[in-house]
Amino acid sequence: MDEATLDAVRERLARRSQQPGPVEVGSALRSLGLLVSDAGVRDSVARLRRDSVGAGALDPLLHLPGVTDVLVNGPSQVFIDRGNGLEPTEVGFDGEDEVRRLAVRLAASVSRRLDDSSPFVDARLASGVRVHAALGCVTDTGTCISLRVPNRARLTLDDWVAAGSVSETTAALLAGLVDSRRPFLVSGGTGSGKTTLLAALLALVPASERIVIVEDSRELNPHHPHCLRMESRPANVEGVGAITLTDLVRQALRMRPDRLVVGEVRGAELTDLLMAFNTGHEGGCGTVHANSAADVPARLEALAALGGWSRAALHAQLGAAAPVLIHVRRLPDGRRWLEEIRLLAADDTGVCRTIPAWRCELDGGEHAGPGEATLREWAQR
Repeated sequence: MDEATLDAVRERLARRSQQPGPVEVGSALRSLGLLVSDAGVRDSVARLRRDSVGAGALDPLLHLPGVTDVLVNGPSQVFIDRGNGLEPTEVGFDGEDEVRRLAVRLAASVSRRLDDSSPFVDARLASGVRVHAALGCVTDTGTCISLRVPNRARLTLDDWVAAGSVSETTAALLAGLVDSRRPFLVSGGTGSGKTTLLAALLALVPASERIVIVEDSRELNPHHPHCLRMESRPANVEGVGAITLTDLVRQALRMRPDRLVVGEVRGAELTDLLMAFNTGHEGGCGTVHANSAADVPARLEALAALGGWSRAALHAQLGAAAPVLIHVRRLPDGRRWLEEIRLLAADDTGVCRTIPAWRCELDGGEHAGPGEATLREWAQR
């Protein structure tokens, strides 16, 4: 059946407010004067449901083992990432209109607007999949869709050790930091495993403690019996109703958290998180994008500026909190790897510098840095 006929059937069903079931589709086909067969009805129902439920033609890709991302660059380019870099797929669309319809439907399923006047959307579907879409009016390849699949498995710290991503010695240090309620930040690039490692560490928090997590898009799901998760939201089509991470951090502080967690520190909420670290809220943590642990202070300076803090104010709070920096990296073969642990300390000018404490080499070697003694002390208290 060609696309024009499917569009006609789709239009008739919409006018009658009917779902694409076998009876309804068969009736619509007959009303169009077409020959109706069981095979034709089954095919039509499958295609109509594919375009109206879930992620359409992309849905099978989301359920492939190990898939973390599905990327659409217009109607003829669809890629997946299964941990070994981007792979082209045989999935395609009949044209730009079909890709755009899918993007608009995905946005509408979470009450978001997507049209030429508002050509971008970033949201989380009911399934937990994160979707970003950009219409063809702002891209040169046509409508682009990016789907991020949540981790279906809850990896433990032991799983990281078994995979060779963390050594047993390093795992013991991390567990000690969690047990001693030391604040820490997990840094790394996109897809490096920051959130996955953070979830594994939060699973080590004693069951008697209450974890409150705030996120821009819900991804953290630690295996812990007392975990409350809150998610920010953008303004609605009228431009009102936005809830920012800053709002959520401030509310979380009033919810008696034993551990305050910001899934990804990416803006002005950094200032509230650091103040929480310095006002009795021990054991707080989060993730931050950075190319290396040494780059984290510069990254935090940029984020603090969004919250109205001066450089001096940031470093004063940062030096008082002294969070541990844990940096992870994604290797070319897709493996995640904990590269190093650094400490933060203020120098004579009051500016915080990173102090290497523990570094892990790809060949299995481990090297202690100047901050190792302090790191071990913090991990044993």
